Amino acid sequence: MNKALLSSLTEKEAALVREADPAGLLDLDEDQLLELHERVRRERTKHLKVYRRGASAAVADVGGRGKAYDRNQRARAKAEVFESVLAQVSRQVSAAARNAAQELRAERIAEARSATGGGPPRPASARDGGAPVPSTRRRTTRTTGGLKKDASSRAQGARRQVARDAR
Repeated sequence: MNKALLSSLTEKEAALVREADPAGLLDLDEDQLLELHERVRRERTKHLKVYRRGASAAVADVGGRGKAYDRNQRARAKAEVFESVLAQVSRQVSAAARNAAQELRAERIAEARSATGGGPPRPASARDGGAPVPSTRRRTTRTTGGLKKDASSRAQGARRQVARDAR
């Protein structure tokens, strides 16, 4: 990032950029990362709005978008800074969420493996590698309530479309 631009940030904005430093993000847990992500996103949105409002006002004053482009450069640069910071934080949030999901999955698998008496014992033929024994459990039947409702909804939409086309 441009040092001149970073020095033009307010103290609050500069602290937020420093807090989102990639080395510092590694120390944060998932909840802290999500909170930081929210703050950075709010700041980015604020600067994006400031840039867009300034740009639209400058077009009316100058007489064209091309001529107004240079007038709003600082606001655009600030929005870009926070966009890149948001991308860094988003990547770290994604990695933290992926790690948490893997840990949770490993815990559940270990818990399932350690559980004893988790179900009825399998027949000897299935354990020995022979042909599996068919299940004696009755399978549930599917009702047509949802299917009828979906068909009715589609038909109603088709009737509406025919009425519009006939106009």
